[in-house]
Amino acid sequence: MQQLILTPLLNACFLHLISLLVITSHFIFTGLAQANQNGQNVIFILTDDQRYDQLGFMNPEIQTPNIDKLASEGVHFKNAFVTTSLCSPSRASILTSQYMHNHGVVDNNSSADESSRFFPEYLQDAGYHTAFVGKWHMGGTGGDDSYTDNPQPGFDYWLSFPGQGNYFPVKDANGKTNTFNINGERVEQKGYITDELTDYSLDWLDSRKSSDKPFFLYLSHKAVHANFAPAPRHESIYSDVTIALPASMADTEENYAGKPMWVKNQRNSWHGVDFPYHSTLNVAEYKRQYYRAIAAVDDSIGRIMAYLEAHDLTHNTSVFLMGDNGFLFGEHGLIDKRNAYEESIRVPLLLWSPSMVEASQTVEKMALGIDIGPTILDIAGAQSPEQFEGDSLLPLIDTGLESISGKTASDWRDSFLYEYYWEFNYPHTPTTFALRTDQYKLIQYHGVWDTEELYDIQNDPQEMNNLIEEPALLRTKVEMREKLFELLADSDGEHTVPYTEKFNSGAVLRNKDGSKAAEFPQKWLRGDMAPDRTQYFTPDRKILERRESDNND
Repeated sequence: MQQLILTPLLNACFLHLISLLVITSHFIFTGLAQANQNGQNVIFILTDDQRYDQLGFMNPEIQTPNIDKLASEGVHFKNAFVTTSLCSPSRASILTSQYMHNHGVVDNNSSADESSRFFPEYLQDAGYHTAFVGKWHMGGTGGDDSYTDNPQPGFDYWLSFPGQGNYFPVKDANGKTNTFNINGERVEQKGYITDELTDYSLDWLDSRKSSDKPFFLYLSHKAVHANFAPAPRHESIYSDVTIALPASMADTEENYAGKPMWVKNQRNSWHGVDFPYHSTLNVAEYKRQYYRAIAAVDDSIGRIMAYLEAHDLTHNTSVFLMGDNGFLFGEHGLIDKRNAYEESIRVPLLLWSPSMVEASQTVEKMALGIDIGPTILDIAGAQSPEQFEGDSLLPLIDTGLESISGKTASDWRDSFLYEYYWEFNYPHTPTTFALRTDQYKLIQYHGVWDTEELYDIQNDPQEMNNLIEEPALLRTKVEMREKLFELLADSDGEHTVPYTEKFNSGAVLRNKDGSKAAEFPQKWLRGDMAPDRTQYFTPDRKILERRESDNND
């Protein structure tokens, strides 16, 4: 009788023990998976002025084997964009995961608000060892192109330089060579900047080999910012390549039909093909130099990948490559960036992570610069803070990691906001607001008497046919105007630029028999190589000080 009672008890205990082991093993394996996710190293490589199609696998004019390897073995976000196409604001959006009207870096002279928090700060909180190497370019000190390069929050190791930096070491009037700020100390630049930034990055990776912390490296290249200067080893490559220029570069009525007046006027300006950078620069040859400068960036990526391979880090390291904005080479008669056309706002974005993602993936959905912080935090197993406006990209890809963002591919964004604020030193591009969906793009200009633009991107990817007055698209225009105005509201529901929601074209009419449009001031007209064509770099205050000094002498 006693044995009959004990047997069921023993069986029950045994079953309970098995159950506990199963539950325990579940938590052990779940914990290991989370630990592996939290231990994933991340390298984020940011290039300057590299637009979406300046990659070897997309452009037969150039060769980028190491960049191509990232794409073939990882993920290509085919429709990646910045929310503002200008160095400092775009970089601030990446770091804060906020639109420009919320983080406040509205031009290349503005510093981030003191209340801003950069996503690497949250990585530090999650136990990461962090480093920043390269171009920071936020915060001016008085209009003389001097920018802060002081160490910033979120980084255990810091290396930067003032402003745009220099491709090669430069000596000033006193014979002193330009410097890097390395953790608060001044160190002279010694060589070609793309190579040297890579050297410092690899040195930092080497210095922390014994650390048990995962690492985050933010390698922020100067390249390929204008004026493009290749490494000596690349000075002659692509000499036999015929550089194609866009059909929209031609000064024809057909090309400018429906385009705003400012686009036609900008053609003969600092950012136009008729007077590029106030010079006789040849746009095709300029693009050739751009290709040559990209070659060193590709070499840099190859060196980093070789390091990961040599140190057995490929299994637990994710590598991102992104551009901070696009660049026009003659499209619509323009060069450079700032405007809302595709070549200006669309950028490369690649993710390589052998242990985490399936190879050779192409993501069609829209990815933004403000998504970088949330994605990297997601990889690290850390939640994004409430103020972030971007989303983790992990739900869009086949990955071995489970996203903690709560987002899914099915509820992904269907549009995004683009904004650019007028700069007095480059007055040819007006304040620009745009809303881009998968099919359409609406562009508005604030403070100028000019037309809106509406393009069917799917059927008109070169943005040649302005449909703003197309009756069949009236509903599309109305709804996109409303959505654009909604997105321009800041976190308090206010509009940084106080203006009324646009509900029609306004009182824009002119008498066809009346007076013609005014000409530009005669004083602004210069010859191709006029000696004062770059005088705008010099603040009036300095001219005044010189004049007063001369008078005193």
